[in-house]
Amino acid sequence: MTDKYLILNADNFGISKDFNRAVLYAYEKGFLKSASLCATGEAFDNAVNEILPECQSLGFGIQLNLTDGQSLTRCHFLTDNNGKFNKGYFYLLINSKNKELLKQIENEFRAQIEKLMKFVKPNHIASLKYIHEIPEIFKLTLKLAKEYNIPYIRTHYEAFYTVAKFSKNLNLKYPRNILKLIISNHFAKTNKQLLKNTDIKTNDYIIGIEYSGMMDEQTVEQGLEALPDTPCITEVVIHPCKYNTNKTNSNVKEFMITQNRELENKIHGLGFEISNYKQL
Repeated sequence: MTDKYLILNADNFGISKDFNRAVLYAYEKGFLKSASLCATGEAFDNAVNEILPECQSLGFGIQLNLTDGQSLTRCHFLTDNNGKFNKGYFYLLINSKNKELLKQIENEFRAQIEKLMKFVKPNHIASLKYIHEIPEIFKLTLKLAKEYNIPYIRTHYEAFYTVAKFSKNLNLKYPRNILKLIISNHFAKTNKQLLKNTDIKTNDYIIGIEYSGMMDEQTVEQGLEALPDTPCITEVVIHPCKYNTNKTNSNVKEFMITQNRELENKIHGLGFEISNYKQL
């Protein structure tokens, strides 16, 4: 029995039918075992009615959302007059101590969790654009995880590493990703302290921030190689989409991660069992 677990998780499930079909294919034909479902996604109904019944062993989480698409509740701090989210991560960060805003966030999160729970009980909590990592919002997330008995909340601590392909470091995306990595690592330490003395658990590491938008088999393998050889839960976050006509699209490359049996063997060779939060 291993004490090292890798969770390859597909975010954006429910965002579109293309993402949904990619999750189904990656589950049936690849080694995907986990996905996060967005209750506000345009293809949520397709996900729960057509895809979810075909994925009985897939572990499902909820991908909370405050930044994209249509809200489920009235939350004027976060939306336009038509109820569409129109704020971003840094707005939430700057205003995260506003009590009225936090009340609206809690109501919206409740609505999203309860919508999903009509179809499946989530086994972990994640979020679109990592907005739940903001400590005041994380406190709300922890409160709701306890209330709805959701055993895991994703945290975002990623060990810094470099890949051999220098083009992944010499581009405009990489400096922005490094800034995100610094912020996420800082918040992860705070949030893991909040989880102490609770029954809610989290992953030890994440892979997918430093090379966000550039994820492929190489970034996964070298990210795992950079981790200490100790017991851990490591989540690799991808946004797979098989049906994009642009074959250089990052989502297509992330889909191909799920199909690479050589990578799967290397993951096992590093001592990891590929699993999901449902099985842990």
